[in-house]
Amino acid sequence: MKSKLLLLSLTLVATLASCGGSSHATGLSSSDSKATGLSSSSESSAPAKEYLTSWNECSALTSLKNFVVTATDEKSDKYIPVKDRIAVFDMDGTLYGELFPTYLEYLMYVYRVKEDPTYKDKADEEQIALADYIIQQEDSHSYQAGTDVRHGQDAAKAYANMTLKEFKDYCVSFFSKTPDGFEGMTYGTAFYEPMKEVVEYLHVNDFQVYVVSGSDRYICRNLCCDYLNIPENRIIGMDVSLYATDQGETAGVDYTLKPTDTIYRGDQLVIKNLKFNKVNAIIKEIGKQPVLSFGNSGGDTAMHVYTKTNNPYQAESYMLVADDATRDYGVPEKAAKLAKEWKDNGFQVVSMKDHFKTIYKPGARRTERVR
Repeated sequence: MKSKLLLLSLTLVATLASCGGSSHATGLSSSDSKATGLSSSSESSAPAKEYLTSWNECSALTSLKNFVVTATDEKSDKYIPVKDRIAVFDMDGTLYGELFPTYLEYLMYVYRVKEDPTYKDKADEEQIALADYIIQQEDSHSYQAGTDVRHGQDAAKAYANMTLKEFKDYCVSFFSKTPDGFEGMTYGTAFYEPMKEVVEYLHVNDFQVYVVSGSDRYICRNLCCDYLNIPENRIIGMDVSLYATDQGETAGVDYTLKPTDTIYRGDQLVIKNLKFNKVNAIIKEIGKQPVLSFGNSGGDTAMHVYTKTNNPYQAESYMLVADDATRDYGVPEKAAKLAKEWKDNGFQVVSMKDHFKTIYKPGARRTERVR
């Protein structure tokens, strides 16, 4: 009996000793070690993972790190419960390149209308005129007011009658192309590496990350979900109508889906998700005020104002400026004016030129443009 008790005692001691390898042994909780940019490991020989390694030290990065440290520290008066750690990101120009030489969905539209052998002969005069206009203006991004809505309307018609699976396959095929003016990457991998790291850093610190974009919701889903590890229900974007095989002219409120029905993209723009429409979508689809927001243009300002105004928690907003004319096609003069405007509005400014060690994935680089 004594020998059995001795054996049990020794087993208990060994078990307790083995528990000493947790992150608490270092004086950091699991949340603390994540928030500081280092992850803990149960194996002392395994190196801790570092986050945000594609960044140069800068005030915006310091602000973000400090925010996450205090938000995840239960002893801090700035602590944010996990359920309320909401971060929203614009896509084009914030998470993803938009200077090759314009927005992805515009380039995809031009291809559809001007080059796609299965569709170009079906494009109407208005669609062709818009595609030509995009080509003329794409380098300057100086589109007339209303172009975004006009594109949404014409794009809805250009992809109408595709099933969701067919549209996904179409997107994936287009994403395999190499952006004009670059090599070593495709449209499908043309994300900003430092911003991809921000998403990962927030995920590991238990933030819920949403993409809130002006681009087509299904383009965003097909592009972002796998690459950024963001689930489909956290992708918000421009919406077009949908319809079922046998629905005909029956309104959705009056039509009951049949087991034999297939769902298709319709030809009507439902909403272009820009400016206040982004706030509208956040309120309706997320149901909570974000505590972090990231953008790059005036279309994101409303989202930032909503994030920072009357928030019960600490809140911060970040604006990227495209000021790198060497590794990307940024316009430093325009970026400097925007940087001042964003700072005056109380937003943290991220300079791609000064704050990003690298912009795109390893091996990607700028080349001469063909078009």
